[in-house]
Amino acid sequence: MPAVDYSLGGFKRPKLQTPNGETKLLMHSCCAPCAGEIMEALAASEIETTIFFYNPNIHPREEYELRKEENIRFAQKLGMDFIDADYDKDHWFDRVKGQENEPERGARCTTCFDMRFELTAQHAQAHGFDLISSTLGISRWKDMGQINGCGARAANPYPGVSYWDFNWRKQGGSSRMLELSKREAFYQQEYCGCVYSLRDTNRWRESRGREKIERGVKFYQAAMKSLDK
Repeated sequence: MPAVDYSLGGFKRPKLQTPNGETKLLMHSCCAPCAGEIMEALAASEIETTIFFYNPNIHPREEYELRKEENIRFAQKLGMDFIDADYDKDHWFDRVKGQENEPERGARCTTCFDMRFELTAQHAQAHGFDLISSTLGISRWKDMGQINGCGARAANPYPGVSYWDFNWRKQGGSSRMLELSKREAFYQQEYCGCVYSLRDTNRWRESRGREKIERGVKFYQAAMKSLDK
């Protein structure tokens, strides 16, 4: 059988359906590169979607604002509503206290996901959304089981609010995520977001003789142009 073309140019998007006919989706977004492919898929499926940006883990504030503004830019392009849930960093540091040396995908990440999903679910219940989901799971660096467990747990206390555990990676979703990021020249963040992931990524780079992360300078389009030289 011929290979299926899952690229942005060749992939015919299926019309997605919400799990139980839900009509209003509140989509937690972590950043524009992860969100872009998902947002396009939802727009193509005409699912009423509002983007909920709540990421108090992102460090430092300048990095947070840059990631947020990139996400706002793309939401405006698609005509999607965008909710800025603000930068609640002190609460985040309180929640992860004692987990500073946990590895990626460890207990600190569970705490972080719990916190972000909890506010997403609370907002959904208070404002008439019957479905929540997140862009976190499209990244191959994340544990989908961990993310989906946090999402379902957050939605459970709220009757009328469900968590959508759709696998956004399937049928080439992760590849299209990268392709779309290049097309839109999104900011190319080089660590998960929190101060501890920045610390650990820089330690890993130094152990291999590489330069530390230089924040705020790399964009996907610029990176691709440099490869063409």
